[in-house]
Amino acid sequence: MWESSELGSEDLLWSATNFMGGIAGQRDAVCGAVSGAAVYLGLRHRVPLVDKERADKARWLSRAQMSDVVLSFSRQYGSITCGALVGIDFSDPVAVQRYRDSGQWLTKCTGYVQFIIEKLYELEAKQGT
Repeated sequence: MWESSELGSEDLLWSATNFMGGIAGQRDAVCGAVSGAAVYLGLRHRVPLVDKERADKARWLSRAQMSDVVLSFSRQYGSITCGALVGIDFSDPVAVQRYRDSGQWLTKCTGYVQFIIEKLYELEAKQGT
């Protein structure tokens, strides 16, 4: 998603590095894909804070879009927490390796990321109209 916007930099990718496994592997935390969407939308709608009226509108648009993302994700997968979605403890390196070796991450986590990216593109298309 960042490649198609003005946010194309490795800084954005690094800013989300701690979202794997919730936040830093805490299974009760929000899924990293959902957290990443929150960061992306905040940056996507940023405007200079000196323009208070425009900043306020941008803030509310970002929040409304993120609410849509959360509700859509939750309806699709039944939860937004990493533990409920994946069922492993990402703070346990052995469990993470087993999860990776099993290939489940290809269907689960990759699917979550794909869902989020598609939702963000959908929101972008709606906003463009």
